[in-house]
Amino acid sequence: MNGSLADNLLIELKDVSKVYGRGQAEMHALRDVSLSISEGDFAAVMGPSGSGKSTCMNILGCLDTPSSGAYLFDGVSVGGLSRDQRAMLRRHYLGFIFQGFNLLNRTSALENVELPLIYRGVPAHERREKAMNALTAVGLDGWETHTPGELSGGQQQRVAIARAIVTNPKVLLADEPTGNLDSARSREVMELLTVFNQERGITIVMVTHEADMAAYARSRIHFKDGRID
Repeated sequence: MNGSLADNLLIELKDVSKVYGRGQAEMHALRDVSLSISEGDFAAVMGPSGSGKSTCMNILGCLDTPSSGAYLFDGVSVGGLSRDQRAMLRRHYLGFIFQGFNLLNRTSALENVELPLIYRGVPAHERREKAMNALTAVGLDGWETHTPGELSGGQQQRVAIARAIVTNPKVLLADEPTGNLDSARSREVMELLTVFNQERGITIVMVTHEADMAAYARSRIHFKDGRID
């Protein structure tokens, strides 16, 4: 990994492998992958389809578990956590941004952004204030009552980013966040992520196929055939 920070390690994978299926149907998605990402880094995860990068991201997001090896988050072995504890880690420390936005279509921008706070049991008045602040931070002040169908693709992704940052996560996991956007909107999204990384110190791990988007990152991780190339 090039240009990684030498400060506090936040994410570590140690000899992680992931195998799906058995016998002749066995498929090795990851093979002895080791990587480290420091707190405050902005890492781009790259590689062709089927290279293992999405499986890696699912493990980092506690959406999947390794077949072997260890995943440490802020020094804690994630493999030693219960299912409920992993859910708490996702809820309190991780934010997710998806290529397809994953917004609720009949729900306003404000209500979409409030969702993670509802899961955390935040009172309604506090939820509203935090969600409004998050929408302002992504340049959508005044758009809080609009539903996704009333927003452009770039605006929908901004709502999704606001939803991801409203809990003030330690890490943002972004899976092809510009994949459905034109080049101008893509740059806007990447500039937003850069601001959150530099000004708020949020660690960002982003899957992308696009070299010009990866150029915004501080470090790059290349996958090929289930290994880091």
